[in-house]
Amino acid sequence: MLEDPLRYDAPVDPAAIVIFGATGDLTRRKLLPALFRLAYERRLPAGFAVVGVSRTAMSDDAFRERMRDAVAQFLEDTPFDEELWAGFARGLFYLSGDVQDKNLYSRLKQKLEEVDRERQTAGNALFYLSTQPSHYAPAAAGLGGAGLQQGAGWRRLIVEKPFGHDGPSAAALNRGLREVFNEDQIYRIDHYLGKETVQNILAFRFGNGIFEPLWNRRYVSHVQITAAESIGVEGRGAYYQEAGALRDMIQNHLLQVMATMAMEPPAAYEPDAVRDERAKLLRAIRVWTPAEAAENAVAGQYGPARIGGADVPGFREEPGVDPEAQTGTYAAITLEVDNWRWAGVPFYIRSGKRLPKRVTDVAIQFNRAPLAMFEAGAGRMQETYPNLLVLRIQPEEGISLRFFSKQPGSGMRLRPVTMDFNYGASFGARSPSAYETLLLDALKGDATLYTRQDMVEASWAVVAPVLEHWSSVKHDFPNYAAGTWGPEASGRLLARRGHEWRMP
Repeated sequence: MLEDPLRYDAPVDPAAIVIFGATGDLTRRKLLPALFRLAYERRLPAGFAVVGVSRTAMSDDAFRERMRDAVAQFLEDTPFDEELWAGFARGLFYLSGDVQDKNLYSRLKQKLEEVDRERQTAGNALFYLSTQPSHYAPAAAGLGGAGLQQGAGWRRLIVEKPFGHDGPSAAALNRGLREVFNEDQIYRIDHYLGKETVQNILAFRFGNGIFEPLWNRRYVSHVQITAAESIGVEGRGAYYQEAGALRDMIQNHLLQVMATMAMEPPAAYEPDAVRDERAKLLRAIRVWTPAEAAENAVAGQYGPARIGGADVPGFREEPGVDPEAQTGTYAAITLEVDNWRWAGVPFYIRSGKRLPKRVTDVAIQFNRAPLAMFEAGAGRMQETYPNLLVLRIQPEEGISLRFFSKQPGSGMRLRPVTMDFNYGASFGARSPSAYETLLLDALKGDATLYTRQDMVEASWAVVAPVLEHWSSVKHDFPNYAAGTWGPEASGRLLARRGHEWRMP
């Protein structure tokens, strides 16, 4: 069975979460608010603690006060309860040190022993690497050197993306982690997989009998996956200049969304079964040669524009960015899956900064009816408005289905109509954030929504030829104005196959 009604009701073991990079943005904006929300919903055990680790020297009380300010600022859809915070804060502790310093880990071991005695965490520890990627392997080695990868209870390691800068660096990172931790102890986090609407793709496909028979090459014309952002790099120019849209969004988040949408049904809703099918789909994606990559991928970079009465700088004018930067802030790629279900169906994936709106969705366009038997206008309408199923991931989560209906009145005139499901309106309840879901799963030892190493390797293999080709050419950047839907070449990418991008 795919249903798991007790998933969120399963008991959570007492544990300490050790967050490396505890004064960083991710901890302040996402991790601590998510943990506080879980405490608000009484999903955390009494024996629970957080040990923050960072280079900044401060006391436990100073760390608690800093985290209080962060949670009060970034907590969403939940009132800040001072009484709850007082109890929650008693479980917060702090240790200063540099992850490169081996002495840090012996002090951390002592700190965890003290926390265990005070908070009764049963020796369980979840280590969260929320640091810069170059610290992942040294941190793992330090934990291993102090014997912290094992103990009286379970030990697990969460690794934030990026998982390497390319295939070889991802493999090297994995070797460093695996020298200390077993694969079943390593949780590679991709917060897109924790989003309710990404999980709902599985429910929609495998919890209903009417869609799965249509989910194949016989009925699907093509699939479009879009992740558009209206903002620019927002002060992250130096990082983004090294990453770019293909690495930052497509290689990890959107390929995982594609795998979820296109994978075969798992035998059961269990971690290994679900991840096996995702991995199989990723391995089935055709890997382009560099020459084919030139025909099937487009890079873009936004230039300056005036939007809403304000001047918006181009990427090359952003702080920390090289004025001659060749980094793509937009990437579009055509992919094909070499298996019996999807052979011949193109998957178009695009992601970009400074586009007209913020939206992430999956649009499945079905083949047209074989014969337009109604009035001449209807035939043209069917060409313009084919049947379309849209899975909306953000910001307005839901599902919509477009089909034709007869207009009232005499004659057989058709018009497209939409049947719409809105996640919030239908359930009338707040959806947990991705980090709430993923942190809770890691505490339970449920790796279903986490990425496995073979999936990381397969996704790097898919984008490697594109990265190789782009590194060998000089792009004529900028090639799209901020506030538009990307470079013109992106439209030609689909036009070659008789398709066009939909405008969300």
